[in-house]
Amino acid sequence: MNYAAFLERKTQLDGEHGFTPVYLPDFLFPFQASLVEWAVRQGRAAIFADCGLGKTPMQLVWAENVRRKTGKPVLILTPLAVSYQTADEADKFGIEAVTSRDGSLPAAITITNYDRLHYFDRNALGGVVCDESSAIKSFDGVRRAAVTDFMRKMRYRLLCTATAAPNDYIELGTSSEALGYLGHMDMLSRFFINDQNTSKPMVYGRHRGQNFAKIYERVAWRFKGHAEEAFWRWVTSWARAMRRPSEYGYDDDGFVLPALEHREHVVVARTPREDTLFDLPALGIREEREEARRTIAERCEQTAELLADADTAVAWCQLNAEGDLLTKLIDGAVQISGSDSPERKEEVLHAFSDGRIRVLVTKPIIGAWGLNWQHCNRMAFFPSHSYEQYYQAVRRSWRFGQERPVLVDIVTTEGGINALRNLRRKAVQADAMFTRLVEHMRESLSVERSLHFERKVEVPEWAMS
Repeated sequence: MNYAAFLERKTQLDGEHGFTPVYLPDFLFPFQASLVEWAVRQGRAAIFADCGLGKTPMQLVWAENVRRKTGKPVLILTPLAVSYQTADEADKFGIEAVTSRDGSLPAAITITNYDRLHYFDRNALGGVVCDESSAIKSFDGVRRAAVTDFMRKMRYRLLCTATAAPNDYIELGTSSEALGYLGHMDMLSRFFINDQNTSKPMVYGRHRGQNFAKIYERVAWRFKGHAEEAFWRWVTSWARAMRRPSEYGYDDDGFVLPALEHREHVVVARTPREDTLFDLPALGIREEREEARRTIAERCEQTAELLADADTAVAWCQLNAEGDLLTKLIDGAVQISGSDSPERKEEVLHAFSDGRIRVLVTKPIIGAWGLNWQHCNRMAFFPSHSYEQYYQAVRRSWRFGQERPVLVDIVTTEGGINALRNLRRKAVQADAMFTRLVEHMRESLSVERSLHFERKVEVPEWAMS
């Protein structure tokens, strides 16, 4: 490969490429139509709308506009098992959309899972939608690199997620890069600075076997002196965020969340750690993991007791051994594990969504993204330090359209309380970030509306000569 070809592989399609929408159906709520219209005019955009606000119909309408504009199919990428749900929504709204797993394009809008992306030819497509696009935000992720590379020459791109950056502002950089705006490192160098005053952290000593991305994440990035305002205005140039319609001046009718109740259950280990006379709370990640493995039986028995009277429920676990034991202890439970085939996972998730399974046992990393489970209002959760996993897991049921209060039983140990504290801290941080994002969205909309000048431009006579 020569140098010119190397540069060509790295370049992104630049410029604005949106157009006036040709299709804004009546089934969209006014706030949804507003977001779709903006995204179509933008061409390459992100919609960060909360769970239950209708990202699926919005992305379907966006895709249909691009399909009509380009005359080419549009590809919608979804997490596992969400493809059938998207196809069902399309059928409900009268939009032609079909699932494909082999790279074929059987319909004007084709739906596939992220892990099937390599089968498709980007040159045959008019545009791409990334549903639950937080799946691509991992800084050193293989998925992020594959999706970004696939889309980099696409004229029309749309990202949709409720958790654009649940833990840190800098995670927005991967969304920007996927859309073809500032790359992740370009964003950092323009708006942020770290304690070492360098674009990459200096790593001292030997770190054989360590993940560089994990070392990278430990660096504390902060805004440059006067860059915060500029940063948020830059984000609003390609993204829109919404937690409820009233944030944009629309009516919240039909979009009010029911009550959410958390109950914490701290179990005590029957067996103390080795070389100790009595059990002590875990300190640090290593001891927390050891304590979690030592209390699998206690936590699973507590969970089975809590879910015994539930008409339908989800048991979110973190370890395979937890899932295996929960399935044995809970009547009517069906498990999805990482070793199951994609077809098996989709089959079980579909069956639970249809109410054919009483209790689903799985990990958040497998089933916590994109699915609508308003039929379920009970769940048990074994916490980890991942706020995004917790948020997405809870929001499968606690979402707009849920008519009953949602009860979440958090089952943990004394050492696991550290994870709960971390989740609470991250929840406050995520809420603050979303609040700032929405505030600047409003300011951006006000600026856009004010940029209409009615006064006729008068040219001086000397400029006419």
